[in-house]
Amino acid sequence: MDGMMENESSNILPRPSLLEAGVLEEHVRGFLKRRDEFLSIASDRGSPLYILERDVLVSRARRFRGAFEKSLPRTSYYFAMKSNNLPAVAGTLIGGGFGIDVSSGLELQAALDLGARDIVFSGPGKTSAELRLAAENAGRVTILIDSFDEAGRIDEEARANGAIIRAGVRLTSGEHGLWRKFGIPIEELGRFFRHASGFGNVRLRGLQFHSSWNMDPGKQTAFIARVGEALAGLPSADRGLIEFIDIGGGYWPPQGEWLHPPGIMDRLEPGENRMAQGEVPDHRWVGAAPIEEFASSIGDAARRHIFPQIDCRICLEPGRWVCNDAMHMLFTVIDRKGDGLVITDAGTNAIGWERFETDYFPILNLSRPGLTERGCLVLGSLCTPHDVWGFSYFGEGVGPGDVLLLPCQGAYTYSLRQQFIKPLPAVVIIGDPD
Repeated sequence: MDGMMENESSNILPRPSLLEAGVLEEHVRGFLKRRDEFLSIASDRGSPLYILERDVLVSRARRFRGAFEKSLPRTSYYFAMKSNNLPAVAGTLIGGGFGIDVSSGLELQAALDLGARDIVFSGPGKTSAELRLAAENAGRVTILIDSFDEAGRIDEEARANGAIIRAGVRLTSGEHGLWRKFGIPIEELGRFFRHASGFGNVRLRGLQFHSSWNMDPGKQTAFIARVGEALAGLPSADRGLIEFIDIGGGYWPPQGEWLHPPGIMDRLEPGENRMAQGEVPDHRWVGAAPIEEFASSIGDAARRHIFPQIDCRICLEPGRWVCNDAMHMLFTVIDRKGDGLVITDAGTNAIGWERFETDYFPILNLSRPGLTERGCLVLGSLCTPHDVWGFSYFGEGVGPGDVLLLPCQGAYTYSLRQQFIKPLPAVVIIGDPD
């Protein structure tokens, strides 16, 4: 399960450093080279729009898969649907050999409707109706059990449907605070195997854990070491049942996390609004390891701690890493209120949360392109002040009718969109997945 906000990022991420101007300029230049393509889409389809690039999605998935296949002997890949639930995203990845990771009955039904044959169903608090749907499709679904109690409820639904459920058990990677919500403590693994052996319709065949906000593989490799210790303490008969270990998702895209400086919203108060005079706030950056480094380190940890105990398949559940760069937002300036504020035709209901009060993504003026970044409040058209797209844009001025591009909005935006005040944007799909 690719994590989004299961903890506050400020408590997890390292201290940010300044984002280098050269890195930002290279990012912007790449999208400006495609200016005519994006303007043509806006001319044909209007705005606001989500743009999905299937070729980018497929390329990212292939790179992720290729990195781990070089480091591990047997692997399986499951796209975390919660990171982007547009059917075309999961459908494209299924066509590329991915399974699907779902966290609800709603997502499970969507994956089944898309024809997914290999689905892992994770998450706490699964309802009877959700477990029933999984049991009815037992040949296509592996349930990742979240608690001792849930194991019994799964067995009941399986018996009622005459099904045998293939299952794993989630191990919590944080025994304190809010992370206790997920899974069982690793110290309880032996007792859980004994507990599960009493249920005739549940076949416990694997383990799963997940850590979020992984800027490097350190948290994952540390927990793999703990899994190895737990495996060594199991009876050989229990170890022999384990066919897979699922190490979850949470891999951060290689560009890292781009952030606004602390207190940027305070700069909008009277006497502090220097952005109205064209000031560009400084941008912060937290680096992320390339996926090849994740794969190498995780592969080394598995060989050291897991494979001496059991011969198993390693499962991975990428979400954000695969889809982040494959979807963009396109919108149009409707109104200009002086030099320091413009209103667009898109509201942030299209992304579902106040993302851009903390996260920085460059906004590109495709109508008046340029590599100079200029301070300006770029706001949406919702009847709420918390409708912020950004505090600057790249271009040679901005005004009504200008088409703006906000790249790399593929993860935890479309899935969180909400029908609030304004209609949701249409979706345009481009790019040949082959």
